[in-house]
Amino acid sequence: MDAALSEVTVDSTLVLLTVEEAARRLRVGRTTCFALIRTGALESLLIGGLRRVPVDAPAAYVARLRTEQRAA
Repeated sequence: MDAALSEVTVDSTLVLLTVEEAARRLRVGRTTCFALIRTGALESLLIGGLRRVPVDAPAAYVARLRTEQRAA
C-alpha cells in the first residue's frame, strides 16, 4: 500500500490513538507530542501502562490553538 494513502486511510472505529498516531495527525514528532501531553495541552489517558490519546483530542488541541492565536 502506498505510504501517502495509508496516512489518509483512518479506521473510523478507533476511539484511542497511540502517541505516535496522535503525533502523525498533528504532524509533530513523538517527543513534541509527549511534551504536549506532559503540559496538559493534549489530552491523554493511561490504560494499564499504556498512554493513549482520545481520537478527538488532536483536533481539540488545534481548535484551542487557533482560538488563542486569533485572540492574540
